[in-house]
Amino acid sequence: MNTYHSLKESDKAAYDALKGEMKREEQGLELIASENTVSPAVLDALGSVFTNKYSEGYPGRRYYGGQEYTDIIETLAIDRVKELFGSEHANVQPLSGASANLAAYAAVLAPGDTVLGMDLSHGGHLTHGHPVTLPAKVYRFIRYKTEADGTIDYDKLEALAVLEHPKLMLAGFSSYTRQIDYERFTAIAAKVGAITMMDMAHIAGMIAGKALPSPVPHFDIVTATTHKTLRGPRGGLILCKEPFAKAIDKAVFPGVQGGPHMHMVLAKAVAFGEALRPEFEVYARQILTNAKALEESFIGLGYEIVFGTTENHMLLIDTVKSRNVTGKDAEAWLDLASITVNKNVLPDDPRGPLDPSGIRIGVPAVTTRGMKEDEMRMIAGWIDSVLRSEGKKKILSGIRKEVKTLCKSFPIYH
Repeated sequence: MNTYHSLKESDKAAYDALKGEMKREEQGLELIASENTVSPAVLDALGSVFTNKYSEGYPGRRYYGGQEYTDIIETLAIDRVKELFGSEHANVQPLSGASANLAAYAAVLAPGDTVLGMDLSHGGHLTHGHPVTLPAKVYRFIRYKTEADGTIDYDKLEALAVLEHPKLMLAGFSSYTRQIDYERFTAIAAKVGAITMMDMAHIAGMIAGKALPSPVPHFDIVTATTHKTLRGPRGGLILCKEPFAKAIDKAVFPGVQGGPHMHMVLAKAVAFGEALRPEFEVYARQILTNAKALEESFIGLGYEIVFGTTENHMLLIDTVKSRNVTGKDAEAWLDLASITVNKNVLPDDPRGPLDPSGIRIGVPAVTTRGMKEDEMRMIAGWIDSVLRSEGKKKILSGIRKEVKTLCKSFPIYH
């Protein structure tokens, strides 16, 4: 593991912050559903000399010289991710999932076109049409919701699509815990002549690991982040069918981005290579097993599980109904116990987004550390104790010590 001697000598303040973060991650439980722990090889790639290089354009079609090795690594990343997901075309340059979505919209939509996407409070993402975002100011978003039992009523979705006649139908989510019916969704889109897009950012790792069905054969365009369950560097990617390839590439560069971050592209190539190995499938299946064990534990403790159940890597819990604790307080108290989650809005939440009614819990990072069902049961018990603690520091401090002891048995970097 890098000891960061150069940084320590040149910038002590930055070094101290880095060491603090390393300690926080090592001694605490990371349960934010969108976070994970990358391998030492991915870290090596991110800190490589490729950060020095500008590479506007694409392999074989660059605007600057000196591209021999940038072309090699970008082609490697493209080939690996196409093999991983069985995609006809791939663009690995997006700097984030948000920029990938923005580029995908720009590739197929004109200002004012209608998009059908999932409502944020029902599990969608900000970039799926929330009014505060740029896409919502450019395109006309219509948002669909889930039912009381947590499912999507596809008959209602079809009626809405027939009524609104969207140019693009968008599937995908940031806090929805159920499986989407890809065939029914795309059949509805075909009926109204809509282009189909899936944002699989949260579940890309389980799809790559063959633990969840893939949307790639069904959708025209599929976007994702390369971190989260895919366990790569922070970044984005776009997969698409061949007829959309030129428009997608042009929308990424020069449409919404300049030069790609080649150290990130190298790290993506490394992560995609790791995801092609058999052990990644074991990890992907364990994510689902751990999430289910966590769910069963919370149900046994009397918690309200939003959307009824989990079919992926995360849980959404109504802390107000379950323990009369707001999501904001739950997040803050858990932080003091070295358990990191995020407060989260619930469907049609009467509370605001900065102090919502629930929390979102994800298991990718603790699964990467090697934790399994027994540890999930311990974690559920600790979270319950925190939410019952009324924020009393003595109780939180005691749990923090127990968490630290557990984490010692599951080191992040050996």
